[in-house]
Amino acid sequence: MIIAVDGPAASGKGTLAAGLARHYGLPHLDTGLLYRAVGVAVQEFEETDQFPDRAVAAAEALDARDLRDPETLTTARAGSLASKVAVIAGVRQALFDFQRSFALQKGGAVLDGRDIGTKICPDADVKLFIQADSKARMERRARQFEARGEAVDRYALYHQIEERDARDMLNPHGGFYRAKDAHLLDTTQLSIEAALRAAIAIVETAMALKAGDRKVL
Repeated sequence: MIIAVDGPAASGKGTLAAGLARHYGLPHLDTGLLYRAVGVAVQEFEETDQFPDRAVAAAEALDARDLRDPETLTTARAGSLASKVAVIAGVRQALFDFQRSFALQKGGAVLDGRDIGTKICPDADVKLFIQADSKARMERRARQFEARGEAVDRYALYHQIEERDARDMLNPHGGFYRAKDAHLLDTTQLSIEAALRAAIAIVETAMALKAGDRKVL
């Protein structure tokens, strides 16, 4: 079973994808970490004309071991860099192969990101699109940073989230939009536990319907 979970930053998609993976005993890949790792690897070239080529080279050389430093990869800075390398076609192609290989492993997997249901796994068994309003997402991300002892400018963080949403939606290579067959889940007013229960219910219903369709055939 392949489960695709998409949505904007701090919507809860990563937490829900990890929860679904635990519930169903499936491996989980946070694909945003791939772009964050590439961005962090080439940050010294951010303001130079070498940035695109360096980013493509970093994406092609990416290894799973590069994802083992969550403290570095989950900062606001890493998120900003991720959205900048994500618009580079060569980076997306290199990381596409990485993600497809992960998704197609025996038994299936859960992947979360911004274009899983539309580009990476358009044939996923279940697709979810997680959303929440910008203010709620800002507050969640702020609490994450504060829990790590980081000072947070909520005004600046709110605008970073809005700007990243706009950049991602205009990305000609990413297709950051809800797949036609994706189930919408708004987490604005939901606790983590309630959102996970809702996500599991969506998966169970979708798989039951698929099983019913197979029986009819």
